[in-house]
Amino acid sequence: MYARIIVAVDLDHLEQARALFARAASLVDGGGEIRLLHVLEEVPGYVAAELPSDLSERRRAEAVVELKAMIDPAQELRVTHEVRHGAASGQILQAAEDSGADLIMIASHKPGLRDYFIGSTAARVIRHAQCSVLVER
Repeated sequence: MYARIIVAVDLDHLEQARALFARAASLVDGGGEIRLLHVLEEVPGYVAAELPSDLSERRRAEAVVELKAMIDPAQELRVTHEVRHGAASGQILQAAEDSGADLIMIASHKPGLRDYFIGSTAARVIRHAQCSVLVER
């Protein structure tokens, strides 16, 4: 069905991420590629000044380990993983453009009051994506 799928992974919600990855495995064409993508939000400068200088690199290394753990080597799938820094919606959209993805998969939660004022990551991805988007609840 799809040749290149971006699966946006929130490592704070691993069960939801694993379910999304399993669904991606059922939707990808034979020979297609699934890219697991986790985005680390930037820490504001005034907060970063109080944190250890290597925190960003440690967070990245931990994310890579968790993404690799999601990939079952027994599955006959082409799966890559990537960790990016920045605003989640922008990085997800950029990764989709960079890889020529034909589907972005993202999990969503029930919106809270904050989402009504700012908008959720999933909503921003849906509004601006140049390919299909599957939102899992």
